[in-house]
Amino acid sequence: MVDTAETAAPRRTTNRGPGRLLIAVYILFAIAATSRAALQIATKFDEAPVAYSLSAVAALIYIVAAAGLARAGHAGRRLALACCSVELVGVLAVGVLSLADKALFPDETVWSQFGSGYGYVPLVLPVLGLAWLWRTRDASR
Repeated sequence: MVDTAETAAPRRTTNRGPGRLLIAVYILFAIAATSRAALQIATKFDEAPVAYSLSAVAALIYIVAAAGLARAGHAGRRLALACCSVELVGVLAVGVLSLADKALFPDETVWSQFGSGYGYVPLVLPVLGLAWLWRTRDASR
């Protein structure tokens, strides 16, 4: 039997439906993290270079994750998967380190204390991103 467009399952992409909201949140966090990192690096980098550099890394990850989710397709999915995975590991590692040794982070980053300064959204966002990538995966692959 030939599979026609009518009988084929609808293509699930990352940039439709709830994915649009997820992309918007990633863009919002990209703007917030970029602004924060730029200000911190420009005005007081010598006070906490590790913390401020991590904020810049977080900003870059949010930008690339948003682009991957928005692009959809195979390459976009792989890019978003890599970003969400690195983001989750980063927020967990920085969260633990920022609680265990406050001297390492004399000032907050986006991921400090698991993103408490941002309502823990940085902790939840990569989980939602990974869940959305799982939900929209192509079942035939």
